[in-house]
Amino acid sequence: MISLSLIGIGTGNPEHVTLAAVRALNEADLILLPRKGEAKSDLIDLRRLLCRDLLEASSRTRVVEFDLPCRDARADYLGAVDDWHDAIAEVWADLMATHLPEGGRVGMLIWGDPSLYDSSLRIAERLGDKGQALEIRVEPGITSLQALTAAHCIPLNALAEPVLITTGRRLRERGWPSDAESVAVMLDSGGAFQALPQEGLTVWWGAYLGMDKQCLIDGPLVDVAATILERRAALRERHGWIMDVYLLRRM
Repeated sequence: MISLSLIGIGTGNPEHVTLAAVRALNEADLILLPRKGEAKSDLIDLRRLLCRDLLEASSRTRVVEFDLPCRDARADYLGAVDDWHDAIAEVWADLMATHLPEGGRVGMLIWGDPSLYDSSLRIAERLGDKGQALEIRVEPGITSLQALTAAHCIPLNALAEPVLITTGRRLRERGWPSDAESVAVMLDSGGAFQALPQEGLTVWWGAYLGMDKQCLIDGPLVDVAATILERRAALRERHGWIMDVYLLRRM
């Protein structure tokens, strides 16, 4: 039996890791750290730092790094993601069989929170579908939306109003949701807000939230949209990767 803990580690600030997450790390027999290529070395470096600083000296936890399979960039997005998740599940299963042939406790450090626009839970379910005896636990982490609103010192929602959370792809394809006053946008490859009429919208944007290179921009969308696009492109060029999120609100 494998007990798999998906451990949310927040958005880049080690101080955001919860005590429950620290306990789960130290209870694990094996921690698996994904490498996503040289361009995203910051992500593995942060995970290495967390393991170095948070694992107790007496801990017998083993830390094993692995190369994450690449997703096919073909036009059939959902099909490509489905195949990608299958490939990742196969890698996880092989690593667990190699390092814990008799079963044990495995920890995975998940950026942000495992329940919000992250696929780790779906990938873990595939292990069970493949016949792996599996118990799944989740330790929640600070989400990018929490880090964004905290950095801008704003509430996520307008008074007594709902918030819709969506992706850049969906916003670009379908436009502003008809029944929403506030829309949080994640996984935007860049500038999905350009598909919207910009008058009357305010944006709060953040990149590398919680990290030392955090960048924030806010204001009327019509005034700051071009600035966000320019800054985003410059930051991606400088660092080789970018993670950003933003909140739009009708004003």
